[in-house]
Amino acid sequence: MTTPTPERLLARMSWADKLAQLQIIWRPGEQDALALARGGIGALFWPQSAERTNALQRAAVEESPHGIPLLIGLDVIHGQFTIFPTPLAQAASFDVTVAEADARVSAAEARSGGVNWTFSPMVDVTRDPRWGRVVEGFGEDPLVASAFGAAKVGAYQGADLRSPDALASCLKHFVAYGAAEAGRDYNTTDVSWRRLRETYLEPFRRGVAAGAASVMAAFNSLNGTPMHANRRLLTDVLTREYRFDGVVVGDAEGVAQLVPHGVAADEADAVRRSLAAGLDVVMGGPELAHDGVALLEPSQVDAARIDDAVLRVLRLKAALGLFENPYADVATERTAPTPETLRAAQDAAERCVVLLKNDDALLPVPDAPRRILLTGPYATSTDHLGAWVQHFGAPAGTLDDALRAQLPAATWTTAAGADFLEPSDDRIAEATALAREHDLVIVAVGEPSSISGEASSRADIRLPGDQERLIHAIADTGVPFVVLLATGRPLVVEDWIDRAPAVLLTWHLGTRGPEAIARVVAGAVNPGGRVPMTFPRAVGQIPIHHDHENTGRPARTGGSLAAKRWDVGLQGPNNLDDEYTSKFLDLELGPRFAFGHGLGYTEFRMGEATVSSPRITRDELRRGTHIIVTATVRNVGRRDGDDVVFAHLADPVASIAQPVQRLRGFARVHVPVGASVRVAFELGWDELGFWNDDDEYLVETGGLVVTVTDGTGSVALPIEIID
Repeated sequence: MTTPTPERLLARMSWADKLAQLQIIWRPGEQDALALARGGIGALFWPQSAERTNALQRAAVEESPHGIPLLIGLDVIHGQFTIFPTPLAQAASFDVTVAEADARVSAAEARSGGVNWTFSPMVDVTRDPRWGRVVEGFGEDPLVASAFGAAKVGAYQGADLRSPDALASCLKHFVAYGAAEAGRDYNTTDVSWRRLRETYLEPFRRGVAAGAASVMAAFNSLNGTPMHANRRLLTDVLTREYRFDGVVVGDAEGVAQLVPHGVAADEADAVRRSLAAGLDVVMGGPELAHDGVALLEPSQVDAARIDDAVLRVLRLKAALGLFENPYADVATERTAPTPETLRAAQDAAERCVVLLKNDDALLPVPDAPRRILLTGPYATSTDHLGAWVQHFGAPAGTLDDALRAQLPAATWTTAAGADFLEPSDDRIAEATALAREHDLVIVAVGEPSSISGEASSRADIRLPGDQERLIHAIADTGVPFVVLLATGRPLVVEDWIDRAPAVLLTWHLGTRGPEAIARVVAGAVNPGGRVPMTFPRAVGQIPIHHDHENTGRPARTGGSLAAKRWDVGLQGPNNLDDEYTSKFLDLELGPRFAFGHGLGYTEFRMGEATVSSPRITRDELRRGTHIIVTATVRNVGRRDGDDVVFAHLADPVASIAQPVQRLRGFARVHVPVGASVRVAFELGWDELGFWNDDDEYLVETGGLVVTVTDGTGSVALPIEIID
């Protein structure tokens, strides 16, 4: 029997049939789900097994009016059963193959059980660590978010969506959700079109170009218009300008929330406005068609817009091969990790760890007879999976077990030291007493997974509970100690960071996180991660990011209340250049850990750097010519290791004030001891221009500066664009 084309199916459908295809219902009960499938709904959430999924597909194919199979969706964010590092941790690797490994394993595990659509990756650029959802994204830089997002799209979807190990991906959240005021989830955003283009839209443009099958609308309003009803962005930019021909889906109840936003009179009006704006699939909310009765009349919304939305849904189902084979193979369903997937997860985790400090070379810890105390709430906790993990994700072990296995020659003692959130006086006293009897203390602290992620905004982003007190108590003993810092966001660490000789940023690394951390601690792995999101000195600095715009009075020195001259009015201005500049009086200048910061167990030296064409015309750039920037990195230390090289662009004189730097390339390279590695970056039309406030992209004539750096050294290369 020949499978009808989406166009022929559309021609047979009633108005109610069409609307039914434009909805995914939020986690109904099993019987309700079967009824919805029989009624012709377009999509449902995964019922957690291949057998149950097949029952839903069978009801849809054999009992619904047109036999149309279902899209089966699930949030597979950083693992289905085998849990990989959180996306923000993945970004710290500065290696897109880490994201690709996650997506490939996740897709194979999820599709085997009947999932065919994941609501990932999140490519929101995020510059406020108070926002809990920073853990789901790739940090503060649009280039990094673009590269990791596009890589994940390609790995989820593979070469053919029909493949039994492929998932339809979904870029989210369109757009500027990460710019929520005060970092408060679901809050208002107000962003200029210039910043929208340069920062928040770019990862979506790149993700669409990579072939993303779907895009999810964001919860926020943007410049007064909720994104679920934002025609200018959903239709004019996403569909027409970016030529996106996939499915635009709403977020959970996001359409219905147009009513409390204050732009829709009721839920039916909200659905009408969303579909008219360019949304194709409503997630949750009122049923668009119940027992053949449509929520909206044909006169209430453009029929051509509805037909376009239905065709997008049907074409995605065809691309997934669901019309030919809607069923999962129960015999090959995956329900747990394999040795191969666990190895991939551990390899990924090992690449995400960032060495923030290492005074006196305390790390790595040699496997030798010595007394080591492991303390802190993460010492025996299994909370390494991170936010957005389903309950069936494979659990992690403990640092206690992993460190003992990695360093068997040591004599180990373990004490909790502190709770994550509760008062811990007795535990701190016990750990302090024990510390004095040991040669080294490892303090495992952090933010538990439960307070990062969605709906987990925090006004105070210091270590929760009494964990800072524990660090101070250990420092007071005078015993050397190492801090292992697990977190889903950048934290404010000013209270204790100067007292900690060595600090490893371990994030939430997934099922094999403890094993990966232990190998870094022991030196079996040389840490090569870098910070993908700035660590502020205080919440008052937020937003703080590496590509900030300069000011007319940039600060050159830090502020100081003690040093400020309060008698300026009597004696005249004193050191005007330093005093009247953009800074805080009560805070040192700059962040605690800048974007790109990270150390290792070896040393690198930046060598020669060159540019292929120091002068280039705009016509050459328009025709696709690129400037090639190359640089050499040499390992001058005693261990093989990975270095991360960045290419930043500065435009000293332009028609619009420019950021102090823009990231235009990054590369993580492995460099053996004594060897040199050459890296190259291509800069073309897309990299050398900027957007203005009139929504125009400009490449102007004049001088630019490309700075190639790896954090240990840098080389500045001038280039010139001419007519």
